[in-house]
Amino acid sequence: MKRSHTDFALLILRIGFGVLMLVGHGLPKLKKLINGDFRFPKVFGMPDWLGLSLATFSEFLCAALVILGVKTRLATVPLIITMLIAAFVIHGSDGWFGSPSKELALLYLFPFLALFFSGPGKYSIDKM
Repeated sequence: MKRSHTDFALLILRIGFGVLMLVGHGLPKLKKLINGDFRFPKVFGMPDWLGLSLATFSEFLCAALVILGVKTRLATVPLIITMLIAAFVIHGSDGWFGSPSKELALLYLFPFLALFFSGPGKYSIDKM
């Protein structure tokens, strides 16, 4: 594949998965924080508000950075960690497929891993 096609594919990957994460997961968590609803699954003994805050940072702010292509590799690290925790801690006792399951967290994990290793491509603020 030509490099320009690869860069365009990376743009689609960044925007597609970034928007899905931000709107589908980050924004609802941000609204919970703003409304003072700190109920969230216990993770590693953290208080609910801290777990929710860290997940919101990852799924909202880091997803926005990925969309824009700003500090993309760095921004994918919290997303990768969050998806690993979602898959293997929050959904640790769930199956691999179906509902509830690890499947959705893993479906988000792999594109963010790919972006970590590939970088954002030339159609990004990082490359301007």
